[in-house]
Amino acid sequence: MTAPTLREVLAEAPFGLAMSSGFFGFFAHTGMLTALLDEGLTPVRVTGASAGALVGGLWAAGLVPPLARAALEALTREAFWDPAPGLGLLRGRKFRELLESLLPARAFHETRVPFAASVFEPLAARTVVLDRGDLATAIHASCAVPLMFHPVRIGARLYVDGGVADRPGLSGMPEGSRVLCHHLASRLTWRGRGAAPSALPRRSGLVALAIDHLPRLHPFDLAAGGSAIDFAYSRTRAALERPVRDGVVRV
Repeated sequence: MTAPTLREVLAEAPFGLAMSSGFFGFFAHTGMLTALLDEGLTPVRVTGASAGALVGGLWAAGLVPPLARAALEALTREAFWDPAPGLGLLRGRKFRELLESLLPARAFHETRVPFAASVFEPLAARTVVLDRGDLATAIHASCAVPLMFHPVRIGARLYVDGGVADRPGLSGMPEGSRVLCHHLASRLTWRGRGAAPSALPRRSGLVALAIDHLPRLHPFDLAAGGSAIDFAYSRTRAALERPVRDGVVRV
């Protein structure tokens, strides 16, 4: 029996989209999401950690892909670079202001589809799912890479990057739901240069999409961001025609 293609699986019934953490992987997430939307495959729920929370939150808040792309391609280090003493290199104030300038909606209840961002609470050593309140604050917290950004205070608690313990960005996705998870295979910055990429996520109803050979970006070289968007876009279009085997499509 022939395995169904990714397009057939996604078109069969409503699905949620989870996007993983991955440092500056928000370029790749943008290309992937744009390809899905151009093909008429629109998720009914979005969750994410770090880079995934950024892209998912912007789209859920109403930022259309062309405007998201333009904003990311125009991104420079100076737009978020604000070193200050503390538990991380960057204060994060400029990053928060950038988010606030881009988000068409201000709060979770205003999004076009349900959205949830994973964060990590270091003092309790646990993942927390944020799905209410201020969007910019939640996305900022989910993107607060340890040692790079100061932790983000929400109420009485401090939070850092959601990818610390929820790399796939799946914690906010209900168990048993149909999910496409875009998995970025880049190594985790806080685990050191020799750390291996994390394993593909597995659970009932989930299909993991992994795109190999994505351009790697860092704060001192963002010029390849547009190329990363285009590469992820074209590879996602190709992935839609590939069969889904054992819950995985790799291109």
